[in-house]
Amino acid sequence: MLLSAILTILSPQAARLHYMVLVAVRFVSGLAAGFLFPALHALVAHWAPPAEKGKFVSALLGGAIGTVVTWSLTGPLIENFGWDYAFYVPGAIALAWCMLWWFLVYDSPVQHPRISDNEKKYILEAIGDKVHQSTKESKIVPPFKKILTSFPFLAMVILHYGSNWGLYFVMTAAPKFVSSALGFNLTSTGTLSSLPYLARMIFSLIFGAIGDRIVKQNIVSTTFMRKFFCLFSHVVPGLLLIALGYTGCAPILSVALITFSMGSNGAATLTNLVNHQDLAPNFAGTLYGIANGIGNTAGFVTPLVTAHFTKNGNGFAEWRPVFITGASLYIASAGYFILFGTGDTQEWNYVLPVEEEEKNDRETNSTDTTVTIAPKT
Repeated sequence: MLLSAILTILSPQAARLHYMVLVAVRFVSGLAAGFLFPALHALVAHWAPPAEKGKFVSALLGGAIGTVVTWSLTGPLIENFGWDYAFYVPGAIALAWCMLWWFLVYDSPVQHPRISDNEKKYILEAIGDKVHQSTKESKIVPPFKKILTSFPFLAMVILHYGSNWGLYFVMTAAPKFVSSALGFNLTSTGTLSSLPYLARMIFSLIFGAIGDRIVKQNIVSTTFMRKFFCLFSHVVPGLLLIALGYTGCAPILSVALITFSMGSNGAATLTNLVNHQDLAPNFAGTLYGIANGIGNTAGFVTPLVTAHFTKNGNGFAEWRPVFITGASLYIASAGYFILFGTGDTQEWNYVLPVEEEEKNDRETNSTDTTVTIAPKT
């Protein structure tokens, strides 16, 4: 994150040198930021009791506040101070965040020097043996072969891809749709484009609280809950995107449909954004990193699809296939997860730390075998 913040501040100077320098800087910036969410999900696995995990995962979408602020400020910053400040201000905010993170955050309750004994005991007892509370002296290695051949994990990856497609549609295509098809100016476009992120954050907190209540009262199984809430995180957004293609000249209705589509996807805090915590909390960061790495390919595929369908115009007839494509991915990925997904912890979550495996191997190899030789008569 620190590298990403520094490169964001340097982006205007990179653009002045050569456009390819800017491309390289933005590529490295995105690459560096890509480690953030897997690390956050690994933290959730170590810090969140099962009955509070929905709130923890919902809090990760607090990053939407940054998106809302950035989208809202970008237009006025560019119009009043120049395009450079659209990079300087977010970069400076990210630097300040890095400083706070450095001093306040620790990998697990075991490592935190200021947490109370009662709080530490509560967290560790609630999590139980599903998560190895690592120290600086111990580590566990992900069983990649088992992970990559796991049908429940692959179902989660597909579900995550469908969600990311909708997210990147709003991030990359929605501003163009709002400005070109609906006719809003730069400042209005930035403000309106931020509304879906705000809605997603608010809805995620609501869904997260509902999920925690369900877990605490043991109303239904985790698997049933994950599959049921796919209706809200994927099916409802897909249906709203289809409806968006038929709103015609109704800008307020169009913006409302985009906003509520993303808002409903806030239920992803109970589906694709938390399922890796169910499957293998020991490797939650690794699972999310793989799923999000694949899901983020939607970030460059979505603009290509949008450009292909809108190359001859920006009317609703051109945008309709864009919406239907996104809706199809939403609904199809949910269907696949409902068939093959699960909320049960997988057996490959339980592995020994590396040093314990090595110790066991040494003990096995060093076991003496006694051979009794009968005396000669």
